[in-house]
Amino acid sequence: MQAAEVVVRILESEGIEAAYGIPGAAINPVYEHLGSSKQIKHYLARHEEGAVHAADGYFRACGQLALAICTSGPGATNFVTGLYTAQIDSIPLIAITGQNVRAQLGKEAFQCVDIAEIARPVCKATWIITEPHQVPTTMREAFRVAREGRPGPVLIDLPLDVQLADIPYDPQADAPLPVTKPEPDRKQIARAVDMLLAAEKPVLIMGGGVLLAGASERFIQFAEYLSLPVITTYMATGGIPAAHPLHVGHIGIQVGSPFGNQFFLESDLVMGIGNRFGDRHTGKLETYTEGRRFIHINVEPSHIGRIVPTELGIVADAGLALDALLAEIKARTEPLAPSKRVKNIPTDRARLARKTDYDQVPIMPQRVYQEMNEYFDSNTIYTTGCGLTQIWSGQFQSIASPYTYLASGGAGTLGFDLPAAIGAKIAQPEATVVAVMGDGGFGFMIEELAMACQHQIPIVVVIINNGYLSLIRQNQRYAYEYEYAVDLTYDGLGVDFVKLAESFGAYGERVTQPEEIRPAFE
Repeated sequence: MQAAEVVVRILESEGIEAAYGIPGAAINPVYEHLGSSKQIKHYLARHEEGAVHAADGYFRACGQLALAICTSGPGATNFVTGLYTAQIDSIPLIAITGQNVRAQLGKEAFQCVDIAEIARPVCKATWIITEPHQVPTTMREAFRVAREGRPGPVLIDLPLDVQLADIPYDPQADAPLPVTKPEPDRKQIARAVDMLLAAEKPVLIMGGGVLLAGASERFIQFAEYLSLPVITTYMATGGIPAAHPLHVGHIGIQVGSPFGNQFFLESDLVMGIGNRFGDRHTGKLETYTEGRRFIHINVEPSHIGRIVPTELGIVADAGLALDALLAEIKARTEPLAPSKRVKNIPTDRARLARKTDYDQVPIMPQRVYQEMNEYFDSNTIYTTGCGLTQIWSGQFQSIASPYTYLASGGAGTLGFDLPAAIGAKIAQPEATVVAVMGDGGFGFMIEELAMACQHQIPIVVVIINNGYLSLIRQNQRYAYEYEYAVDLTYDGLGVDFVKLAESFGAYGERVTQPEEIRPAFE
C-alpha cells in the first residue's frame, strides 16, 4: 500500500473526521487519498496558521482531535504560531507537513526547510519520517503522545518520496496505542484532605486541566461536599457556572476581578488542580504566595514546584485525583456547611461586580458584553484571542458551561478567534458560535472568512471597534508616557468591515447605538 494511503487509513482509524489545510506539491500524494476518504471532511483554509487554529478550536469544543495539513517550506513555517498557541494551552492536534524528497534534505532546495526542528520547541513532539516503513509506527506514536499526560500538538513531516513509497500494511493488524493516565498516591490524597480540613480559609483553584480531563462535574461535587470556594483560571472558564454560589471568579492581572483578588488574598491554603500558576493568574509572586500554603495536583511532573512553593505535590490525572479525593472525604465526614465567608460569596461577588449598563455613545465596550450575556444562551460557544477585547471578555462575560469559552490563554494570539470559531462550529454544529474580536485582531486572520463562507459555516463575529491597537496603546501611555503607531483609523473610519464581510459573501452590520446591539444579534 502506498505510504500516503497508509497515513489516511491511520487518521481514519484514530477517529479523525475534520481536516483543515491547504494542499501543495509536497503533500499532494496524501491529499489524493484524503479526497477519497468517506470519513474525513477537508476544509480549505486561506492561511496555514488559520488551519491550525481551526483544528485547535475543534478540539476545544468537542474533545476530539482534528488534522491540520499543509505543504512544505513557507506553508510549514506558517504552522508555527498555531502550534505554539495549542501547545501552551495543552490542546492536542495532529499537524502533517509535506517535505521535499529525502535526497534534497539539508541542501537548501526549493521549499525545503527543517520544520521538525523549527517546530520542536512549540510542539509536544515532532518527527520527520525518512524511512517509509516507519510511517505506521510513527503515526500511531504521534497520536499516543498527543493524547497522553499533558496533551499537546504533534507534527509529522513527510518527504515526498516517502509518501509515494509502497510499504506492507494490513489495516486489520494495526490499532491505536493505549493511552495511560497516572493515578494519585493514596497517602498523598489523604494528606491533602488533612490539610484542607485543618485550614481556616482554604480555596480551590480549577485549572484548564480539569476540563481537559472531563472532570468539571467531579470538581464541583468535591467543592460542594466541603463547601470550598472555587477560583477559576482563565483556561477553566465555564468549568463551574459563573453564578454558582461557590464560584469566586478569576484572579490575577487583566482578567481578574476585584472580588476574586480580595478573596484570594484572605486565604491560607490553596489547592490547585490542573493549573500551571501562570503569570496572568498570579501577578506578583511575592504577593500571591505570602502567607499561603500550596497543594498542587497536575498530570505534568515538571509543573509542580516550578512557580509556587509547593508543600504537597501530586502527579495525577485531574479526574482520577478528584475521584480519589471524593472517596477519601466521603469516608471521613458528612458534607460540611459553608463558613460565613463562603456563604457571602454571591452577595459580595454581586456587590463588587464591574458596571456594564452604560448608555453612552460611542458605545462602551462593557455594554456590548452585557448584551451578549443577555441575548445568547448558555450553550453558546465563544472564542477570543488577545487584546483589550479578551480582557473585557474575561471580566464581563458570564459563562455557565465547560467547553463554551475558547480563548488563546497562554499565547494571546491575535487572529486565533475567527478560525477557532470555524473549527468549533464544525465540532458542535447545533451550537451558536461567536468570535469576540477587536478591530486590530480581526485583521490578522481575516482571510478565514472565506473558509467559513465557502463551506457555509454559520458563525457570528462581533468586532469591538475602537480604532486602536488598544492594549498596546494602553501600555505605551501608562507605562512609558508616549503613543506611537497604534492608531488604526485613516480616511474616516479606517477599514470598512461591513463591506469587507460582504465581499467575502458574509452579512455585515455596523452598530453605533446601544439599543441597536440586540437587533443586530437577532
